[in-house]
Amino acid sequence: MSAPALTEVAGWDVPLLRGAVFTLTAVAERLPSWRARTEAVGRSLTDAECWYGPAAQSAGAALIEVSTVATSVAMALGESLEHAERLLAEAATAQEWAEQALAAAVAVPVVLDAAGRLAGPLPVDPVTGSDSGHVAAARRAEALGIDAAEAARRAALAAADAADALAGLGIGGVLSPATFEDLSWLVAVETSAAPAPPPPMDGGATAVAAWWGSLSTAARISAISGHPDRLGDLEGLPAWARDRANRIVLGRVLADPSASGHAVAASVGAEIADREETGETVQLLRFRPAEELVALGLGDLDTADSVALLVPGMLNTPRDDLDELADDADAVADAARAAAPALAVATVAWFGYRPPMGPGALGTSTSREGGRALDATLDGLAAARAADPARVVVSAHSYGTRVVDAAAGAPGELAADAVVLNGSPGMDHDVEGLEVAEVYEASPAFDPISWWDWHGEHPTWTDAFGAVELPVEEGMLHTEYYDEQFPTLAAIGEVVAASRPAD
Repeated sequence: MSAPALTEVAGWDVPLLRGAVFTLTAVAERLPSWRARTEAVGRSLTDAECWYGPAAQSAGAALIEVSTVATSVAMALGESLEHAERLLAEAATAQEWAEQALAAAVAVPVVLDAAGRLAGPLPVDPVTGSDSGHVAAARRAEALGIDAAEAARRAALAAADAADALAGLGIGGVLSPATFEDLSWLVAVETSAAPAPPPPMDGGATAVAAWWGSLSTAARISAISGHPDRLGDLEGLPAWARDRANRIVLGRVLADPSASGHAVAASVGAEIADREETGETVQLLRFRPAEELVALGLGDLDTADSVALLVPGMLNTPRDDLDELADDADAVADAARAAAPALAVATVAWFGYRPPMGPGALGTSTSREGGRALDATLDGLAAARAADPARVVVSAHSYGTRVVDAAAGAPGELAADAVVLNGSPGMDHDVEGLEVAEVYEASPAFDPISWWDWHGEHPTWTDAFGAVELPVEEGMLHTEYYDEQFPTLAAIGEVVAASRPAD
């Protein structure tokens, strides 16, 4: 390919190129959300009881194919855009330098070739015969021309790389659009023999979310069915995927009465069945029954405007108390909807740690372990919702506030917007150390837990701690923060809905 003349480079329409890159970037940014909606429709068709048979199967298969093609298009477009942005930068530089080189050459005057070099002899003054001043000016023009030509060469390479990234989609050198049939064929040929790569071991929830985003719908479904134990516990995946994986594990444990954690599985299965019978959306976000670790989502965690996680205190287990914690989570969601009727709310009954059952509450090992788990859960929600973040509120009760305290001490910032501390036995961090913008607390006089100096340097009810006090009634007991007869529940709902002043 021959190099363009400097006059051509100087005439490049860089604003038009910039607009094209901007438009393609907007398309690439919208593809993931469009694909997510397509997958959601496919899942709803799969689960629908009103439509079944060959037509439903064909529709489901078609949506999987559409989503698979969209995945490949998004990946190719993303790679192409990286090169297109490089093309834009080099083209702008080449044009600017070409204009300067041509202007400098005309002023001497000299002629520059396509490589920016002098194309003829240096001019000589007809009177004096001197050429020293002209030589310096000519050399400056040549230097600018060479730089412009080199930038144009780099721009051409970037353009070629951008086109090559799309070649796998059937887009040829003239950039003619490929048909859906062509795209579907190429994607099938390209991916049929290649299994999905395993999820990353390093990089945390953000790396997991990026890995998930790179998989086609078919690969995602295959990964869920082939490795449900691993995917169900993988922070950074959307809630719907973890729910599907964990329900596979739940079914296996329920089918084997001798399996470790069977009693926990029975409790979880009954809770899900009872709630789904009433039409409630339930997502099994975490399920490790042998370790008594369960997180039950109520509502759609992937699309909710606000998400509230309820962290229980001591003397609670998923086997015996999941139903009560889920009822509390529902009460918080109802209070949030009362504060903001148009708000889409989801809550999580979070047994992501094993609350202490006795003297262990006096130590810190349980809270530290729970804090790491809570921090990871919040990171996972944030990574899965990176394109469409939700407001996230952690409402903790009693010893659960110690778990929040420990989570704030874990590496990185706490991925939440607000925390609510109910009946806390004390904190090591003050408000500033909790790493969130809003901290609220509730401590009625008849709750001795908040007044006994059991943990930490900071009672949450003191001015020195710095939290915003939520309304209480003096007769409230330690177990009544989520009771609708007291004002604290409505205030927590306002926090979830972001309709309560922070100070």
